[in-house]
Amino acid sequence: MISLVTGIVRSISSDKTVIEVGGVGLSLSITNQTSSQLHLGASAQLFTALVVREDSLTLFGFLDDQSRNTFELLQTVSGIGPKVALAVMGSHSAESLAKAIAQEDIKAIEKVPGIGRKGAQRLILELKGKLTDFGSAGTSHVHQPVWREQLMSALISLGYSSKESDGAINEVLADYSEQGIDPSSLELSELLKRVLQSGRRS
Repeated sequence: MISLVTGIVRSISSDKTVIEVGGVGLSLSITNQTSSQLHLGASAQLFTALVVREDSLTLFGFLDDQSRNTFELLQTVSGIGPKVALAVMGSHSAESLAKAIAQEDIKAIEKVPGIGRKGAQRLILELKGKLTDFGSAGTSHVHQPVWREQLMSALISLGYSSKESDGAINEVLADYSEQGIDPSSLELSELLKRVLQSGRRS
C-alpha cells in the first residue's frame, strides 16, 4: 500500500500530477485545489490512496492525511466510487464536508458533480456520525447553525482568523443573550455589522 509520496513535481494539470520519486515518475489523480498548491520543479509531499481495479492501479494524492482519510471513507457509501469521491473532495474540505453532513445540508452536497439529490441524501445517511474525528479539534462535534457558518465565512474573507471570528461572534452573542434577542431572527448583514462594530480582534 502506497500511503505517502515525496518527490519532485514534473508535471501538473487540473486533475493530475507526476511526482518523480527515485528516478520513477508516479502519476497521481488530484483535485483542482491540490493542483493549485503544487509548483513545477519543486518538492512536494502528498498523502495517497491506491485504488486497485482489475485493469488498473490508480494513485490519488491529497495535501493532508485528513483529506485522504475522508476520500477513502466516501467510497464506503453505496454508489460512490473513487471518481465521485474525488469530485466531492474537490468541492469540500474534510471539515466542511463533516459539517454539511452533521447539519444534513443536502444543498451543499448535491452541488458536487455526479452526486445529485439522492446521492447527497444517501451520503448523509451512511456517513452521519462517522466524520466527527475529522476537522480541527472539536469543530466537527458542534452542530453550528447556518447563520453562524455564514458569519464566520464573511469575517474570514475580511481577514479575521478562525479564532478571532469565533471570539468576536461569541462576544456579540453574549450581548444579544442579555437583551433577549435571537440572532437567527436577524439578517446576516446586521449580524456582520454588529460584530465589526465590536472591534474585537484577539
